[in-house]
Amino acid sequence: MEKQVEKKDDDDKDIPSCCSQRWILAYTGFFGFVFVYALRVNFSVAIVCMVKSLNSSSSNNISDINDTSSTCSGKAAERAVFNQHAEFEWEKQIQSTLLASFFYGYIVTQIPGGYLSDRFGGRRVFGTAMAVACICTLVMPACARVSVVLVYVLRVLLGLATGVSFPSMQSMWGRWAPPLERSRLVTVSYLGGLACIWVIVWFILVRDTPSDHPWISEAERNYINNSIEYDNTKRSSTVPWVEIAKSPAVMACITAHVCNNWINYTLLTSLPAFMKAVLKFNIKSNGVLSAVPYLCQAVSGFGVGQMADLIRSKQLLSTTGTRRLWNTIAFIGAGAFLIGTGFVSCDQRNIAVAFLSIAVMFTGFSRAGYVVNHVDFGPKYAGVLYGITNTFATVPGMVAPIAAGALTPNDTQEEWRNVFYVCAAFCVVGIVVFGLFSSGEIQEWAKDREEIIVEKPAIDTDTNTIMMK
Repeated sequence: MEKQVEKKDDDDKDIPSCCSQRWILAYTGFFGFVFVYALRVNFSVAIVCMVKSLNSSSSNNISDINDTSSTCSGKAAERAVFNQHAEFEWEKQIQSTLLASFFYGYIVTQIPGGYLSDRFGGRRVFGTAMAVACICTLVMPACARVSVVLVYVLRVLLGLATGVSFPSMQSMWGRWAPPLERSRLVTVSYLGGLACIWVIVWFILVRDTPSDHPWISEAERNYINNSIEYDNTKRSSTVPWVEIAKSPAVMACITAHVCNNWINYTLLTSLPAFMKAVLKFNIKSNGVLSAVPYLCQAVSGFGVGQMADLIRSKQLLSTTGTRRLWNTIAFIGAGAFLIGTGFVSCDQRNIAVAFLSIAVMFTGFSRAGYVVNHVDFGPKYAGVLYGITNTFATVPGMVAPIAAGALTPNDTQEEWRNVFYVCAAFCVVGIVVFGLFSSGEIQEWAKDREEIIVEKPAIDTDTNTIMMK
């Protein structure tokens, strides 16, 4: 028998919001992922300056500062892209495999990272991994001067360490994020030396569950624990692997994740090279402008999280409909503007930067789509689920840089246009599969079998009331 108990206004006022422990977790996670992305992509920008552009095997010396015919008229000096202080003579194939080697390690720790976080807590897993990643990054310059083999090793180790970051954070959100705040909390959080400071702050401020946190208010602890669809104080030692493997919702997230990551990893690893070879930006401008699209992505991800939760709280769309909507918008926008970028010449390079920024901005909309969807249909196993989907989605990181290098042997605009066509094709696949098979409802295999919400109340998101069973 169900008994409805209306929530009192006074109780709502007692639940902290922006300065609450769940939002402090979101803010801390945000800065954590800023450092995660800084540690994993800094090499993509640095390699443009590290490697000599002119060598005996180059078939297209587009970077020759003396060849004014290869630059857009009127701004030859501004577009000087040859770095006279470059130290290394790495062939383009070596550069592509160095960029891809990060993902050889990254793919290995996805599922183990999710499992360990669900089993023992994401706080220790994420924090320890970031400490290892910091060390790998700090010793990279010295090792590069010793041997390129050491660079490969460090890139793989960096991938192994940072591979646990997203699964561990998803595991924590499965225990910290109330249903009607999931889009906002998740989108806020996913955005060398400074990262070491973050590790210390992380271990001080963060706990694995609300019940473990020493500074959380009683009102916030009860609010979170009562709204989560399962008993988040208990750790599960078993994972329903068979049910997960057969789940259409999991398949939808895998597909969307793979398609999105093909775009992301193509741009993360190859955007600085495109800026240099096609748009003819100089070294100083390259690093800054390569970061602009991702600033747009961070802003769009935060905004879409707010809108997604508003749509759900106003019952304008179901959770399933909301996830499909934002995922579709993300892929349509990204694909369209990437194709447009391929047709913009260096004479209009500012337009190209704008198109790239808008394309990456649209990918941020997926934060309210497939990214948070793991917590919707399987909050108890969110860490493992994200580990599974990100394992598949890491394959593009291993293949995309090599594919981009193979498609652009001469670094011409026409060749880079083919790279963007491939990205657009993945957008179409992501729209179709996620649109047909995704689900925002918690799956039967993700519910507590022995507890089935007998003692603890749950929040009815349709009537905004507490349901007692």
